[in-house]
Amino acid sequence: MSQWSQVQQLEIKFLEQVDQFYDDNFPMEIRHLLAQWIETQDWEAASNNEAMATILLQNLLIQVDEQLDRVSQEKNLLLIHNLKRIRKLLQGKYHGNPMHIAVIISNCLREERRILAAASMPVQGPLEKSLQNSVVSERQRNVEHKVSAIKNSAQMTDQDVKYLEDLQEEFDFRYKTIQSLEQSDKNSVLIKQEMLALQAMLNTLDYKRKEVLSKIGRVIHEIDMLMGNMLTEELLDWKRRQQIACIGGPLHGGLDQLQNCFTLLAESLFQVRRQLEKLDELLTRLTYDGDPIPVQRPQLLEKVNFLLYNLFRNSFVVERQPCMPTHPQRPMVLKTLIQFTVKLRLLIKLPELNYQIRVKATIDKNVSTVSNRRFVLCGTHVKAMNMDESANGSLSVEFRHLQPKEMKSSAGSKGNEGPHMVTEELHSISFETQVCLYGLTINLETSSLPVVMISNVSQLPNAWASIIWYNLSTNDPQNLSFFNNPPAAPLNQLLEVLSWQFSSYVGRGLNSEQLNMLAEKLTGQQVGYNDYQLSWAKFCKEHLPGKSFTFWVWLEAILDLIKKHILPLWIDGYIMGFVSKEKERILLKDKTPGTFLLRFSESNLGGITFTWVDQLENGDVTFHSVEPYNKGRLSALPFADILRDYKVIMADNVPENPLKYLYPDIPKDKAFGKHYSCQPHEVSKPSDGGGKGYVPSVFIPVSKILNDSTDPHSPSDLLPMSPSVYAVLREHLSPTVIETAV
Repeated sequence: MSQWSQVQQLEIKFLEQVDQFYDDNFPMEIRHLLAQWIETQDWEAASNNEAMATILLQNLLIQVDEQLDRVSQEKNLLLIHNLKRIRKLLQGKYHGNPMHIAVIISNCLREERRILAAASMPVQGPLEKSLQNSVVSERQRNVEHKVSAIKNSAQMTDQDVKYLEDLQEEFDFRYKTIQSLEQSDKNSVLIKQEMLALQAMLNTLDYKRKEVLSKIGRVIHEIDMLMGNMLTEELLDWKRRQQIACIGGPLHGGLDQLQNCFTLLAESLFQVRRQLEKLDELLTRLTYDGDPIPVQRPQLLEKVNFLLYNLFRNSFVVERQPCMPTHPQRPMVLKTLIQFTVKLRLLIKLPELNYQIRVKATIDKNVSTVSNRRFVLCGTHVKAMNMDESANGSLSVEFRHLQPKEMKSSAGSKGNEGPHMVTEELHSISFETQVCLYGLTINLETSSLPVVMISNVSQLPNAWASIIWYNLSTNDPQNLSFFNNPPAAPLNQLLEVLSWQFSSYVGRGLNSEQLNMLAEKLTGQQVGYNDYQLSWAKFCKEHLPGKSFTFWVWLEAILDLIKKHILPLWIDGYIMGFVSKEKERILLKDKTPGTFLLRFSESNLGGITFTWVDQLENGDVTFHSVEPYNKGRLSALPFADILRDYKVIMADNVPENPLKYLYPDIPKDKAFGKHYSCQPHEVSKPSDGGGKGYVPSVFIPVSKILNDSTDPHSPSDLLPMSPSVYAVLREHLSPTVIETAV
């Protein structure tokens, strides 16, 4: 079943979540019509490879054209109209930046997998629940409402300033007219009445000046309160959601909404600044005793400039954290001399700034003693922000060709580095720029989340564990000494993150039973883990009891095994995987003989095995577990074929396939039939081998079980079977069994 088919079967509450991330950037109509094709393309790789993204975009448009031809023949006018509009939209939006649509589609597919995993969980995880807090959603709406109200107030004040300017011009004209009269004329009754009228007008001017200054003060106060409270909290929440998304959590949206708020506030502040400049102009033409402008204007202008400085500084954010194109699902782990990408955005989108802001990237700029290792960035490390490269027109810059290079260390500096020190060292990539606008010069600086530098790909698993632990445990964006004394993590949140590793990396998360088994493995006991705090050492540094590897190394090897060798079976949900030997026997003991289940080996790294239940002649139940298959053996023969063809030779040397039903009671061929690499076929006779003189052979996995053993003596050996041996087997096996075996 395709991923999209699974999505369509979700409950309405999950479908509403799916609906939120499909829009004009990637319309749901295209996702639906091209579901199979979309899911077979490598969008993750294309999101960091421009040539590959260009080809995929072209192929996507070709697929849309083929759908257009199909619906044109069906004369579906509405669908024809929508597809033409969508094709034009995709062509125009992504022609100059094909990697952006690859990022969008990759994120959509990943979010679908996460939602599918969440739907299989009995309850929503604590981290995800906190990110979807209704209070947060209410605050978002309040921020947008207040920003809109502030913008309206600033525009209304513009009208008040214009009225004040018109009133002052009238006063100035009438006053100068009286001043131009002869002294004798000034004593007339009409002139005295005009003087009284001018005094009343001056009183009105004074009142209006005070009123305008008061309104400006209120607008400034509202902006100050909004920036100091709700907007700051919104930005911090977005940054926290970005942290969680980087380690496999829900996609973090909301940056476009934040950009809209920041931009409107900046426009309002610049509007207020122009109003204060206009008041200064009016002051030079008319002032009087008790004039409020010279008293209040300097303070208001200082406050406006202060708010603009803070608004710009907060608006400079890392939109996409550093990531190697070769490992798109392991952000913030960087390998020396390998390119990585990182994207920044200025949330204040003003046309005057397009191509006017040059951003410089550096590494460990403000760090002096965190690590003995020193790095420099090679490649293009200065680029201009612009609105042309992003599909949504944001003011951003993407560095695509940066490479970290390690500087030569001083003598003996590496002598103190243990096996974990490199992957526990945190480094910072900083970005700085300067904004010059309307007489203001503002220096901006921001940093990525801490990154781990590796020099060998073998360090990647432990480096990724460090990234997970850091971003799970703290929302401090720059605690580079974190691993000097790493805090414990709530086990329930850690298990949720581990499930995300599976949903984001191999397409299917973990259910509660699987997570319970991991909890027992981490703690060594059956405990309720809601309040349990797990140490960093237990997770990644201490070996599992009786083993030569840590929990994380064991789990990472399983992820690698699934990704490279058994992915379709995992996605279908047919691999129970995380189940102890004790629990395995409890599950199987009352089942029909020949019932089996698949689980990951606890003693071998990256191994998968199967156990089946059998019944002895005296009625006793016995269990057989085959030696785990690792990636080397699975490279030689697909796992589904192994399950199909597997044989055991009992003491009487009659081979048979003991695997009948996948737990709980699914016929084996029904579960795995679609994954068999080929249909069973007859083996050629020796005379059919051609002129080369070789006897054809096939591979069948065979185990031998002795009478006094409950486990295969030489499990899952792949034995080449010649036609002569095959002929002997045919004497002992029915045609049906032979057809299944070969």
